[in-house]
Amino acid sequence: MNTKLKYIFISFIFQFSFGQKKEALKITVSPKVEYQTIHNFGASDAWTTQFVGNWPLKKKSAIADLLFGLDFDSTNSPKGIGLSAWRFNIGAGSSEQAELSGIKDPWRRAEGFLQNDLSYNWKSQLGQQWFLKAAKQRGVKDFIGFVNSPPVQLTKNKKAYPSDPNSSNLSKENYKSYAVFLAEIVNNFKNRLNIELNYISPFNEPQWDWVKGNQEGSSWNNDELAMATKVIDSVFNNENIKTKLELTEAGSIDYLTSEKNKLKNRSNQVDAFFNSESSNYLANLNSVALKFAGHSYFTTWDISKLKEEREKIAQKLKQYTNLEYWMTEYCVLENNEEIRGKGKDLGMKTALYVSRIIHSDLTIANASAWHWWIALSAYNYKDGLIYVDKNTNSGDFVDSKLLWALGNYSRFIRPEAKRIKVDYKELNLIDNLKNGLLVSAYKNIDNSVVVVIVNQQEEAVSIDLLIDDVPAFKALKMFTTNKTLNLKSVEIKKNKQFLVSGKSVNTLIYTK
Repeated sequence: MNTKLKYIFISFIFQFSFGQKKEALKITVSPKVEYQTIHNFGASDAWTTQFVGNWPLKKKSAIADLLFGLDFDSTNSPKGIGLSAWRFNIGAGSSEQAELSGIKDPWRRAEGFLQNDLSYNWKSQLGQQWFLKAAKQRGVKDFIGFVNSPPVQLTKNKKAYPSDPNSSNLSKENYKSYAVFLAEIVNNFKNRLNIELNYISPFNEPQWDWVKGNQEGSSWNNDELAMATKVIDSVFNNENIKTKLELTEAGSIDYLTSEKNKLKNRSNQVDAFFNSESSNYLANLNSVALKFAGHSYFTTWDISKLKEEREKIAQKLKQYTNLEYWMTEYCVLENNEEIRGKGKDLGMKTALYVSRIIHSDLTIANASAWHWWIALSAYNYKDGLIYVDKNTNSGDFVDSKLLWALGNYSRFIRPEAKRIKVDYKELNLIDNLKNGLLVSAYKNIDNSVVVVIVNQQEEAVSIDLLIDDVPAFKALKMFTTNKTLNLKSVEIKKNKQFLVSGKSVNTLIYTK
């Protein structure tokens, strides 16, 4: 066989075996078409930081740098993921009760500021206070104080979880005491730590009964929640407190938009609290933030449910145009054919699963904030960004691909960015959400454009990306999280075509 025939034969075999080279996916970004404002990306300090905050300075500072840091290393890659919000767990005092608390695991108890004589101990929760200050030092400006249970000194059964699954663990007579407690927290943080709590969330996941006592918690039906909110608002107004109340912190987002027969008076919360015709209308109260908050638990599978539940949120936002939606808590609790909550995963499987949820919450539900559950986990569970060892005093910790994948959003989509329009040829939307390429784009207040591309496929994909204002914009940088890279700066050619690796999360930054 001569050389020419041999070349043709080899080319034919290669194309037959591996197929023709795929055409680049064309993506068009339109910065002038704006959607919701993105205020922040965050995570919670519960419960682990009360211990880790007392670790050696070098160890806990390294963790804080990973969570909040905005610096770059010698390769121009981020050293941290730049979270822009931090949720402080205002404890109920189960930790001081020790075994009498009924919460078996000490790492799921929480210290409390309120004492049995109803005085305050501001040296409580020092570990958490360290991380609060570390967040501010590294540039975080949005702080949320959230309450799982009112202080044990005020609850009906003097515990941080209820005995009765059908009502709040706080009697009406103590609503004002609870409001005064929250006001004291806000004022103390402001005066002593110079930290403004932008929001207080007084009622976390009110749908659950919490009676098993695995952690601090309290049920609240809609009537109780509304009555308590009115009392808190009155106290906040009297004390001229500017901190807003974050409602509704639903345990699952379907409780925001739908009527649940089994929990009828704990569901359909957007209409219950923000419809002016409702007997529990709260939007007219000075202290109530004009937003509703929910947790993405149990609505991520199957893909049809993922899409439909978030479309319901989007419909509520169209109905109540003065409101925002914040997704304020998620970790992997579901057990389905794709993923299980049990068993920590430091790799890309969980990172890609969660990236799909972030994408869906931002682009389908139009969320204006996105918050992970616990930043630090000591458990064999898919609930942490960073994992610590609670069985030693060595201060050991390890990061996860999930940490860096979240960073593909949080590090570069900065506070008050606008989500903007993206056009690209998708598969069937359901199939694309499950297996395809997920693309979203954002415009920061400095007019830089951020494009996030989640490639759920095994193979790399060639991208042909156009921004409407070209040549005013040029590609500046690309950052990739995949099996081998952690939010790593990746060199790209000057032209508009580039390659995204398989099973990866990628961020492109365009600047004028």
